[in-house]
Amino acid sequence: MTTATGATLRRIQLGNALSAFGSGFTVPYLFIYVADVRELGPSMAGAVLAVFAAAALLVLPLVGRVIDRRGPLPVALTGTGAAAVGASGFGLTEQAATVLTAAAVLGAGVAVLQPALATMIVWCSTTETRSRAFATQFFLINLGMGAGGLLGGLIVDEHAPASFTLLFSIQAVMFLVLGGVLWTVRVPRAPVLGDPPTADGQAPAASGWRALLEDRAMVLLGVLGFVLFFTCYGQFESGLAAYGVEVTGISTSTLGLALFANTVVIMLAQFVVLRMVHGRRRSRVVALVGVVWAVAWLSAGASGLVPQTPALAVTLFISTYALFGLGEAMLSPTVAPLVADLAPQPMVGRYNSAFALVKQLGVAVGPAVGGLMAAQGAYPAYIALLVMCSLGIALLALRLGRRLTPVQDDPALRVTQVVLRSPQPGGPGPAGQPVGVTV
Repeated sequence: MTTATGATLRRIQLGNALSAFGSGFTVPYLFIYVADVRELGPSMAGAVLAVFAAAALLVLPLVGRVIDRRGPLPVALTGTGAAAVGASGFGLTEQAATVLTAAAVLGAGVAVLQPALATMIVWCSTTETRSRAFATQFFLINLGMGAGGLLGGLIVDEHAPASFTLLFSIQAVMFLVLGGVLWTVRVPRAPVLGDPPTADGQAPAASGWRALLEDRAMVLLGVLGFVLFFTCYGQFESGLAAYGVEVTGISTSTLGLALFANTVVIMLAQFVVLRMVHGRRRSRVVALVGVVWAVAWLSAGASGLVPQTPALAVTLFISTYALFGLGEAMLSPTVAPLVADLAPQPMVGRYNSAFALVKQLGVAVGPAVGGLMAAQGAYPAYIALLVMCSLGIALLALRLGRRLTPVQDDPALRVTQVVLRSPQPGGPGPAGQPVGVTV
């Protein structure tokens, strides 16, 4: 990676962190804003969340091909514009129809941004630097979201709609800032790496979406991604929160403390984990995440069994979110870079869009299942389901490892081509001859 490319990557990451900072102002308060501040009721607030998901599911199957044909930058700029318009509309609207319209525009804009930014990071990184690039991206997003949520809590007043208008205006401005940063960068051309071989050493024969669906490793990774996001992010604001309040007996302020613990663990662990996973098989790291999350769900279940000792119950419940944060820190340098390494060079956008799609499905289905089980009071079955899903992650990851080439599973094994600038006495060949060196 050249100095110019590294500078471009840092600017992209900074712009994304600023947009996450803006989103942090509004995401924790979206449900309250629609249901209570605008007095549209909980049902409409739920419909808004559903429209977010539906808009993302609608555009993601289409945007990958556009990225591969036109490049990620025009797509990302379109996404920032749509997201800014949607956020502004949220802050100004008071009617159900316009709220839903703003939700659709905002949801589509954010969904378009995800694979476009991921592809830009791929283009600005190499196999050796990609894990660190995605880990840094994840770190900065969490930092931005956390800082925005903290400042938003100081500004917001549920009795003053104007305070929410200010929050959504800040979010819109930050999306425009991201667009401005992206407008100034020069994204390098897609690296010509050749199509990655499959585990049996054969290059893929098909092209387009057919090639993606015939790539068994990518399909299995998509299934794994769905289960990952269903098990973690899909439960944060639905079943797990309901379990904490209804069964463990925590307060809403303690729930906020648990979310803060999740962010703190990510901040502290991210780069330590990055060093620890270097040189280790990605599939085994993801399998370990499944084990860590199984322990997290067992800790959540145990918190509901000790109501007579509130301090222990609270500690166990907060530990659940902290363990989720540790698993998230382990995923960021493994899963997203693996999507890029599996993708043939002309299809990086489609592979990123496909993975963003399954993530969105997990985030959409997770709250529906968690909320339904919570509404039925089926909390023991709920905990058992999520423990089994976590163990399923471990099994799926190990199975995925058998579908990957050694280099895809452990990029540290990659053989690079080093060009000698001058003949070496007694060396292997003349100047300019490529020599394989293991790094």
